[in-house]
Amino acid sequence: MSTTPYSAQHISSLKADTPSFLALQEHYAATKNIPLRALFDGDPDRFASFTVEAAGLFLDYAKNTLTSETMSLLFNLARERHVEARREAMFVGEKINTTEHRAVLHTALRTPWPPSSAAAALVVDGQQVNADVHAVLEQIATFTESVRSEKWRGYNGKPITDIVNIGIGGSDLGPKMVCQALRPFQHARLTMHFVSNVDGHDIDAVLSKIDPATTLFVIASKTFTTMETMMNAHSARQWFLTQAETATETDLAHHFVAVSTNTEGVKAFGIDPQNMFPFWDWVGGRYSVWSSIGLSVALAIGFERFSEFLAGAHAMDSHFRSAPLEQNMPAILALVGVWQRNFCGSASLSIAPYHQDLGNFPSYLQQLEMESNGKRTALDGSPVEVNTCPVIWGNVGTNGQHAYFQLLHQGTDITPVDFIAALAPEHRLPGHQAALLANCFAQSEAFMRGKSADEVRAEMQTKGMPEDQITALLPHRTFPGNRPSNTILMQKLTPAALGALIALYEHKVFVQGVIWGINSFDQWGVELGKVMATHILDELNTNATCDSSVGKHDSSTNGLINRARAVLMAAKSDAA
Repeated sequence: MSTTPYSAQHISSLKADTPSFLALQEHYAATKNIPLRALFDGDPDRFASFTVEAAGLFLDYAKNTLTSETMSLLFNLARERHVEARREAMFVGEKINTTEHRAVLHTALRTPWPPSSAAAALVVDGQQVNADVHAVLEQIATFTESVRSEKWRGYNGKPITDIVNIGIGGSDLGPKMVCQALRPFQHARLTMHFVSNVDGHDIDAVLSKIDPATTLFVIASKTFTTMETMMNAHSARQWFLTQAETATETDLAHHFVAVSTNTEGVKAFGIDPQNMFPFWDWVGGRYSVWSSIGLSVALAIGFERFSEFLAGAHAMDSHFRSAPLEQNMPAILALVGVWQRNFCGSASLSIAPYHQDLGNFPSYLQQLEMESNGKRTALDGSPVEVNTCPVIWGNVGTNGQHAYFQLLHQGTDITPVDFIAALAPEHRLPGHQAALLANCFAQSEAFMRGKSADEVRAEMQTKGMPEDQITALLPHRTFPGNRPSNTILMQKLTPAALGALIALYEHKVFVQGVIWGINSFDQWGVELGKVMATHILDELNTNATCDSSVGKHDSSTNGLINRARAVLMAAKSDAA
């Protein structure tokens, strides 16, 4: 293991008065009024200068309000913040998640096996990480082959036709997003369903359209105690025992498997421990789709395709670990984001995938980025002095154009956009792909160029519009432009390409966390509301009225609890 010191100077908050930060501030002040149009007009080689390829992906960041000097200053900032040393510390298993005293090793989940040398084998706290990872992968391979080949059957001998993944957070968003993204590669017999919300309408909608005799439930909870997941799991269990003709509790083993580490909890639920797929503390939930949390993905697309998915991520890992910052795609994407957030003042980032199967990708990135870097405290405990993660939001491309792109083009805030597209489709429908890509490229150009008042006036004059009407409409039809964007291209949306794309954003998050001096791998902000909900749940299930004088809650919360309790108690009475 590396002996790189993990000293306080490496993990303090980013200061706004450091040499690199001050240099970037001065540079921004000197260049902020230069329009993107002028940058392109003054440099015919701008596209070549601001593009990079890696792991089957192509990144064009030329349509950002930056220059070669900007990037040089950003690389200086990255080195001042020890990005390269921190990067190596992560890969070799140092406990960079300092608030939870854990290593961060999602990259180890996609490392090829066997390792190329004894030195490459990763050992953390005595655990043979590579060997353990691949033992679980072999378990996944055997199980998925059994289900897909119809060797695994339900309690009455019928093959599995529906798979229901029950999880929440990373145990839901990752598998759901990947299964949708890789829809063309899914097994023709298997239909995937995902349940996460504790709202009973979620699981009710799924249970209403499946057959208990041919359904397999995957319960994804490391501790097997996650409230939302276990409530849904027990509802599914009761539904199965009620709806499956002649089934008994011993038949649960044919229809429920677990992704967990709680053997006793799994057994008590009725799941055979041999059908429990473990993972480890150094796998954060939002980084876990590569682990046994990806069991639903492997069932859907097969283990061979799942291996390609892992290989694509590993290719991006290898690039990120070895490429100098100046040619490093994740580092560049991260630093462009730092420029937009901390110097240009952008408060949000819109994700615009021009691929219908990437419809869940913006939601996936919301958790990855905002749960990772939505922090206000530095690793050394001091308050962060600069803005951290922007708000992440978006939708599939052409749908967004007819919804919120109005705001992106002419709104009062400037919101950078990440355009994502595959050059070739999986379908064979003529004309669609060219139209899709035309929209993608046109929008990025329109954001960059805008349309000046002179251009608008000339256009309306050409159409013979009266001058008084031109004067009235001119401000409404003018586009300021200078809206920044990145464009990420892949040849096709394959398992390998998707793996590389996800890893690209994972490493982007890591670099930005290092720049800001925060821990990208804990999520204490998730806990407070969950703890309070446990107490309120107890109060909702009692007959006593909440008294604001007791001081448990404020008057608003007490009033809401009392109002809800009245309805819940009435429903219980009616049911009785």
